Amino acid sequence: MKAVIVEDEKAAVRNLMALLSEVAPEIEVVTALDSIAESIDWFRVQPQPDLVFMDIHLADGSAFEIFQHAEIRCPLIFTTAYDEYALKAFKVNSVDYLLKPIAAEDVRNALRKLECLRGEQSADRMQEAGLQGLLQALKQQEHYKTHFLIPQKGDKLLPLAVDAVYYFYITDGNVKAVTDGREYALSQTLDEIADYLPPATFFRVNRQYLIARRAIKDIDLWFNSRLSVNLTVPVAEKILVSKVRVAEFKEWFTRG
Repeated sequence: MKAVIVEDEKAAVRNLMALLSEVAPEIEVVTALDSIAESIDWFRVQPQPDLVFMDIHLADGSAFEIFQHAEIRCPLIFTTAYDEYALKAFKVNSVDYLLKPIAAEDVRNALRKLECLRGEQSADRMQEAGLQGLLQALKQQEHYKTHFLIPQKGDKLLPLAVDAVYYFYITDGNVKAVTDGREYALSQTLDEIADYLPPATFFRVNRQYLIARRAIKDIDLWFNSRLSVNLTVPVAEKILVSKVRVAEFKEWFTRG
């Protein structure tokens, strides 16, 4: 089996080649491409390999630009430093991924999966299904905010990291973000903020509160089949999960 590696970090290339030599010595790495431009030139003129290992982010841009200029019909295994939640959206697709730092067992499992899939569908379908799932997941991931810019006196903007926020809530028609001991007024609606945040870490428990998973201390059973969520930071009132959202909340919280 002939394979191509698309990766701009030399240490990562060496590591992956060493792992392949250990777990699948029958795989011959014919070349390692370190940029979008080099990859486009190579795939335009060279025969299709049996497999491609492709890093998502290269020094000259997103690896998905390659697909706009060159045809890749063989199966792909993506390598990435994205957190695992972003990858869950396409984990069930036919092309697998290796989450950095890559271990030997990761490579072994990915190759085993590809071997099984070869008997079920064509390489074209394998590549297409996995690529479309990955594009969709990454597009959604890029949509999420990591920071908000909070207007301050003196024509300044204060960066507020999403990871620092315990919860967002509405009070007197205004939306505020609460960190450890401070509150910040935001111009967005709570609906808009919910769309900006990764659903793995924030949950809209009711119309008034949007809370972070890490802020949850414990949960009480409440009247009328509702839940009362207690946070690790002070809250002026009880945060109740509406009855219609209890099942979804439990699934979200336990899914991790």
